[in-house]
Amino acid sequence: MDTSSAAAPAVRVSVVDDVGLDGSYTWAGARAAGLSRRQVERDGRRLGHGLYLSCAAEPSLRELCRAWAQVLPTGAVFGGSTAAVLLGAPLAQPSRLTVVVPSGVVVPARPQLVRHERCMADEDVTEVDGVRVTSGAQTFLDLAASLPPAELVAVGDALYRRDRLDPDRLAERLARAGRVRGVVRARACAPLLCREAMSRPESLVRFWLVDSDLPDPEPQVAVVDRWDRVVVHGDLGYRDWKIALEYEGRQHAEPEQFRRDVDRYSLTALDGWLVLRFADHHLTGPRTVVERTRRALVSRGWRPPPN
Repeated sequence: MDTSSAAAPAVRVSVVDDVGLDGSYTWAGARAAGLSRRQVERDGRRLGHGLYLSCAAEPSLRELCRAWAQVLPTGAVFGGSTAAVLLGAPLAQPSRLTVVVPSGVVVPARPQLVRHERCMADEDVTEVDGVRVTSGAQTFLDLAASLPPAELVAVGDALYRRDRLDPDRLAERLARAGRVRGVVRARACAPLLCREAMSRPESLVRFWLVDSDLPDPEPQVAVVDRWDRVVVHGDLGYRDWKIALEYEGRQHAEPEQFRRDVDRYSLTALDGWLVLRFADHHLTGPRTVVERTRRALVSRGWRPPPN
């Protein structure tokens, strides 16, 4: 069959720029701006009743939140895992947006939203790229009710690293938290947070070691040569026993990174350092990480303290 004259697929062209609308809009707003029913149906991806995202807009979490903010009541902010991702935490994008509203404010039930009611102080709210979200400290406290401790520490580390959280702000929020759900876990994990952790895997490994009976590892431990020059930094390590722990993510398979790794491991070995390398399949639980680190420490002379 000759298909040379077959019709090409229709290309959806955004019309919002021509009428001054943003990438998301309400049905009423689009009609008031002069768009016809057919134009709205062709351009907009329906998010909810009367709410649309233009085909020209990227359906990112930020854009989805900006869209929904148009139909939420005054005082509503995004919280929970939605806020955490926008603040830079290493969590998967949630399938539903978490919305926090002041006590007594009514939000119609929407299957796309998870609604929480709470009174918040001004310092419990911040803004990310034009989207109002719960602050880093409030978000950390909220997630403490659902995340296991290791993952909560990974979130806290990321918020520290991105200057969305610091010890003073967190201590102040936890001091006035009362007996809210998750506060015990939040207070237990707060002292373990570390700005130097560069990734979620590093945070998980560090938490498992700190939570064990082994010595606490040093983040970003400096490996020096015989002239006392820093040649590399290990993700984690034990300076006294010359043991470094490294997490090997996918980026280590890149040719340039692989070459740098070869040099790094050679330099550490030349000065007597033992390097333990871990990958994604070691992150299912603490057992392998803790036991291999224990064996390495014992091989270098460490002994557990007597009971």
